[in-house]
Formats: sequence, structure tokens, C-alpha cells
Amino acid sequence: MTVAMTTIPGNLAAQLRRSQRRKKAFAISLTLPLLIFLLATFIVPIGALLIRAIENPEVASTLAQTVKVLDKWDRTSNPPDEAYAALANDFTNIAEQSDAGGLARRLNSEISGARSLVMGTFRALPFEAGMTPAQVKAHMLEVDPRWSELGYWRAIAKNGSRWTPDYLLASVDLKRDIQGNIVNVDPESAAFFKILMRTFSVSAVVTFFCLLLGYPLAYWLSTLTPRQANILMILVLVPFWTSVLVRSAAWIVLLQTNGVINRFFLDLGLINEPLPLLFNRVGVIIAMVHILLPFMILPLYSVMKSVPPTYLRAAVSLGSSPLAAFFRVYMPQTFPGMGAGGLLVFILSIGYYVTPALLGGPDDQMLSYYIAQYTNVTVNWGMACALGAVLLSATLVLYAVYRRTVKSELSLG
Repeated sequence: MTVAMTTIPGNLAAQLRRSQRRKKAFAISLTLPLLIFLLATFIVPIGALLIRAIENPEVASTLAQTVKVLDKWDRTSNPPDEAYAALANDFTNIAEQSDAGGLARRLNSEISGARSLVMGTFRALPFEAGMTPAQVKAHMLEVDPRWSELGYWRAIAKNGSRWTPDYLLASVDLKRDIQGNIVNVDPESAAFFKILMRTFSVSAVVTFFCLLLGYPLAYWLSTLTPRQANILMILVLVPFWTSVLVRSAAWIVLLQTNGVINRFFLDLGLINEPLPLLFNRVGVIIAMVHILLPFMILPLYSVMKSVPPTYLRAAVSLGSSPLAAFFRVYMPQTFPGMGAGGLLVFILSIGYYVTPALLGGPDDQMLSYYIAQYTNVTVNWGMACALGAVLLSATLVLYAVYRRTVKSELSLG
């Protein structure tokens, strides 16, 4: 009897551990498909984007011999004759013309004219066998005299490494000089920092107007009965059921010179001539506020529904004015909703492409427009990924600031 009593608890503990392991395995099996999906569609693409932003394979993979010779070059004097011979050998060993085209595009992004120089030399090869480095140099200069210019050789030497910070530096208007030091780009070439600030400013204005319009609407919805609020919430959610492209096209019809809005103001006599509402910053902000307004209303509404209305009545009964009670008692309790909605709208705004491209002018395009340009037009994947990494970094920083702010408010509360 004593032996049986002592063995039963041990068996129960073992059975309990096995049961817990089965539950954990079952829970993991349920979440595993979602984890695999996120890994394949989110983590891996972001990792590839970050790697491509610092990857520089074109020169290192096609001009390996030339890069090896130029490692000992001081980049101020003329390159040695061996560099010309190595370059001719590397060009001869390029199997596909597409590889030569990729090399030409990469060097052309460093110095203008490199595309024609590389492709012209590539088509002139191969040279006669048994030529000395000096003869190869003379022959290459006959093919194109621009090989005597140091700028093209510096571009090859600068991009000899497979990994480079040049794309990321260029995305914030920095560059490496011929000695490898990080310096500012020329003032006439500096553009991306201005574009980044424009992206943030437009996103901040859109977020402000979404909060300004969404807060009273969400408050009104929170004071209605559930049936009334559900009916009106359908109207708030209507933009989710319409394509962004369709909504942007509709705003073109509304905001154009002979559009509905201008005709309405002209018929009322409020204006004497049509207002410039399209292909400028005003049209971009109006359309983006309309599209992103639900993303502000929904977080505000969910927070406001959780605030008991008795708080306001209690504050008024204790002698506070209704306006003071609203701003001092009610509004502080909705700060989490304001923060969540503002963060959501701002993050969506900084990555917007379609609406600014259709309704904005040349000076209203945001960073995502140039990412598309580098991807689809100039086919510069490194620069496109670097700009994407800047947007990703900005998003992560904003989220970290928001989390830190929320935690500090909770600790103070």
C-alpha cells in the first residue's frame, strides 16, 4: 500500500507534463502556418531588401582582375598599363551582353558617359592575342580616348567591393570621395533629403487633418446607440470597399478646373475664377485625408467607446464647465486612440505612391515615387532598396517612439 501511494503522484506528474507538451505542440502546429507565411512574405523580402541596399555585385563579379590591379592604385596618378590589360581580359570573359549592360548601368550611375564607354569597348573586343599591356592600353585608347580620364577608373576602383554603403549614403545626400571619406554631395545634386523632408511634412499635415476631422466624428459616433453607430460606421468604411486608384481618379474629376467643386463655388459667386486644386499639394492632401480618414476614426472610436460617459457628468456636477471637463477629463483618456490612429495614418502616408503621382505636381512627389522610378525606369535596384530601407527605418523609429510614449504614460498612470 505504501509503494502504491508513493508511485501515483509521480505518474500523475509525468502525465501532466506530457499533457502540457501535447498542448504546446498543438498550439505551435496551429500558429506554424502563419509563421511560415509571415516568414515567406514579410521577413524574407525585407531581409532581401536590406541586403540589396548594400550589395554591389556588378563591378566585383565582372571586373575581378581589374579590381585586383587597382587595389594598389593611388587614384590620383594614371592607372598602370596592367590595369588596361586586366580590363580587356575581364571584358573578354563577360559571357552575356546583359552582364555588360548591368556593369554599364552601375558605372553610369557613378559617372555620366560610362554606359556608352563600357558598351562600346565591349563590342570592340576581343583584341589580338599576345599583346603587351602597353599595346592593349594604346588599342583601348584608340577604341575610346575617354579611357585616359581618371574618373572612369576611379569609379571602377571605388566599386570594387561586393558590399558598399554608397546607396544608403546617397539616399541621405552623402557620398564617398576618391579617398573613401564620407562627404556631402554637391548642392545641385542634393535631392533625397529634401524629398524625405517633403514626405514627412505631407504625412504630418495629412495626419493633422485626419485627427482634426476624425476626432469629433468618432466622438459623435461613440455617443449614439449601437444600432445608429453601426449604420453610420458603414459610411465610414465605404472607402475600404473602393480601390485607391478609383478614389484618386474620382478626386481628379472633382478638383479639376471645370470640376464639380470649382463649378459649385463659381455658381455661388464665392470665386471669380477656378481655384488651382489639382496637380499641386492641395489636391494631394485633400485626397489623402479622404482615403486615410477611416484609419484615424476606427482607433479613436474603439477607445472612446471604452470611456464611461459618467466621468463627464461627474466632472460637471463637481463644478467644472462642460468644455473644461471635456478637455481635462475626457480627452486625456482618448490619447491612446489618438496616438494609435496618428501613428497608423502617418506610417501609411509616408509610403503613399498612387495618389501623389496622380494628383500632385513634380514638387509634390514623395519618396515612394522615386522608389518606383528606380525600380521600373532606371532599373537601379540598389538605390530603390536603399530608399525603401530609409522608409522602413523611419517606420520602426516612429513605432519605437510610440511604444516608449505609451509605456511612459501607463507608468505615470
